[in-house]
Amino acid sequence: MRMLLPALTLALMGSVAHAADNGFYLGAGVSDAKVDDVFGSGTDFDLDNTAWKIIAGFRPIDHFAVEANYMDLGDKERSFGLGSVQADAKAFGAYAVGFLPIPVPFLDVYGKAGLARWDLDGRSDVGTLARFSDHGTEFAWGGGAQLRFGSLAARLEYDHFDIDNTDGLNMYTLGATWTFL
Repeated sequence: MRMLLPALTLALMGSVAHAADNGFYLGAGVSDAKVDDVFGSGTDFDLDNTAWKIIAGFRPIDHFAVEANYMDLGDKERSFGLGSVQADAKAFGAYAVGFLPIPVPFLDVYGKAGLARWDLDGRSDVGTLARFSDHGTEFAWGGGAQLRFGSLAARLEYDHFDIDNTDGLNMYTLGATWTFL
């Protein structure tokens, strides 16, 4: 009898943890995005903003998904005595997402890897008028955890990828997704 209760508890936990809400999902999040040294190393001009992210994905099986993100990375303007500098950035990412098979109901821990297409625009009228518009595609990676409440999930995640002539992007997002079949 003593072994029956733990065995029954493990069996129920395994079936609940296995019952991920699979299908298409959409979501959004509020992000803390940081891109250091936008105008080159040592410039001390950083994009450090509260930004946002839109999330769309498809989870066909419990341990795998594909996901696309649109990320507004923020903008900044700084005035100096003789002029100002301004920059803004955004990105689109496509990821393969792997979920760890942990036996904790309602919790997903995941890692993701893929590509990010970024755009960085800026101008400076300190000294001489200078504008730049740069874009590129880089390897992107991240990870996070989400709590599932049926079709609704609350997630906390991290994203990273390189952006040319900067120290790269570090982004933390608190978001929510809704899965529909």
